[in-house]
Amino acid sequence: MRRTILHPSADKLIYAIREIVEHATRLQSLGVSMTWENIGDPVQKGEPVPDWIKEAIAALAHQDASYGYSPTRGLNETRAFLAERVNARGGARLGVNDILFFNGLGDAVSRLFAYLHREARVLLPSPSYTSHSTSETVHAGAPALCYELDPRRGWQPDLEAIARQVRDTPEIAGILVINPDNPTGVVHTRENLAGIVRIARENDLFVVFDEIYINLTYGDAPPVHLGDLLGDVPGISLKGISKEFPWPGSRCGWMEFYNQDKDPAFARFARSLFDAKMVEVCSTTLPQRAIPLVMGDPRYAAHLRQRSERYQQRAEQTRAALADVPGITVNPPRGAFYFTVVFDEGALDREMTLPIADPRVRSAVDALAANAPQPDYRFVYYLMGATGIVAVPLTSFYCRHQGFRITLLESDDRQRAFTLATLARAIRDYLGSTAHR
Repeated sequence: MRRTILHPSADKLIYAIREIVEHATRLQSLGVSMTWENIGDPVQKGEPVPDWIKEAIAALAHQDASYGYSPTRGLNETRAFLAERVNARGGARLGVNDILFFNGLGDAVSRLFAYLHREARVLLPSPSYTSHSTSETVHAGAPALCYELDPRRGWQPDLEAIARQVRDTPEIAGILVINPDNPTGVVHTRENLAGIVRIARENDLFVVFDEIYINLTYGDAPPVHLGDLLGDVPGISLKGISKEFPWPGSRCGWMEFYNQDKDPAFARFARSLFDAKMVEVCSTTLPQRAIPLVMGDPRYAAHLRQRSERYQQRAEQTRAALADVPGITVNPPRGAFYFTVVFDEGALDREMTLPIADPRVRSAVDALAANAPQPDYRFVYYLMGATGIVAVPLTSFYCRHQGFRITLLESDDRQRAFTLATLARAIRDYLGSTAHR
């Protein structure tokens, strides 16, 4: 074309969680039976949506109002309901106009970075969920700036290192926390969360807490909300219903803006996101109408508690299945429904393989492995070809540690036990393949 039309950051639009599906689908067409452990969709993995939630949504679907536009910020009654729930906890106050709805949290994340000044950077965790790291990288046209979550510390961050990074990098305008975290499942301690807020206060930054899993914690992990400890620091909480109801196909998420009145620049940034949403008109109406009905139902708390207990049991089962496998480190999650495995430093090389009987599958996997960007991608490719288990490489989450992420979503107890036994055996065989070649 006579003019360059490609965005300079187009090559940075990478989403390994979905891209791995393309490779797996090709192997599936060659006869490999796939076990999809890559995508966090409870419904796809067989978790039923309770009948009472379906009935509430079905009743709304019969009402004409569910098919019209909503106000740009979102339905007034839904925003009032959400603000009241936040304010009932105490802490930072939230007004009705401090909430802005989006078509899914991915939409909210991409908008947040798209309308941030291009010289302003947000410090991300590493590993970091792909929507955040990709959006920030595309926004800046440069590698993401990250603070490390250390698997040797149970994936908790080093606050002193964050403070130094903020002090030494004046481009940093905000700090992002994912709590509970994806991909690690860590639930950050109140002390560490308060420490990050303190660093933001001392350096005149804003904070962003991705809290999509905040009501899915288990064990003794406390669900510490952003508003509980924010004080007067400007902050944004990212929330949604895709994981809670669960209703991932609803594409319904929202931002909560805290302390707009404390900082005019932050208030103007929040206004820019509203202005951008106004150009789009609004977000989907039906899921917004369902929120007060479902979250306000007296059965909702028990629904969340039962799901959290189920994930805790599966996390323990996964830990037990992998505990004695040499060459890896596992930190049992305390929130969300993911399980991350880290390979020991230097455990992987680019010669390791797994046996694959079908020569067509073997050839396809060998071709993928030859172009693997990191050794953990190579492991994931051979794991797919040899066992059909589809995992996500840990380095795809903007992380220097080699490993992979699976989910805790398999609803079939027998299938889950078989998958874990197969996975443990595959790790052993893969790490021992060089010695026996």
